[in-house]
Amino acid sequence: MAETLTGLSEPLFTALQNEIIALLSTIDAETGAPSTSAVSWLYATEPNTLRFAIDQRSRLVTNIRNNELVNVTVFADGSVYAIYGSARIIVDALEAVPFKLACVDITISAVRDAMFYGSRISVTPEYEKTYDKRAAEKLDGQVFDAMKKA
Repeated sequence: MAETLTGLSEPLFTALQNEIIALLSTIDAETGAPSTSAVSWLYATEPNTLRFAIDQRSRLVTNIRNNELVNVTVFADGSVYAIYGSARIIVDALEAVPFKLACVDITISAVRDAMFYGSRISVTPEYEKTYDKRAAEKLDGQVFDAMKKA
């Protein structure tokens, strides 16, 4: 079993400087059951902090306000990492973004290599935006710029 760390390794921190698909797990405020959603507006601000943006109407916002404990699963550096921490909403609506996005920081409490023994991710999951490429690039730029200023 891999060692559990209290912050991001240098390769994982570097991977989280670029847009990446990740799975965000929260505790559903209504049912108390785990709830998982894909997110991409995510980056590491420091080795012990992740920041992400989501629509402020998202159920994830309600879940985080109800229970700050979260898990982010990322595919990077040839493995799968489970990042555990406490989330807090730092901005209810990011400025200079065309719609209302909440900005959330996660203070990392543990990072665990969650890949099963004797294996390695050979191809990191990728995704593509299915709407206007120029509009997507513009929006992504606006969101990441606003998150960095938050």
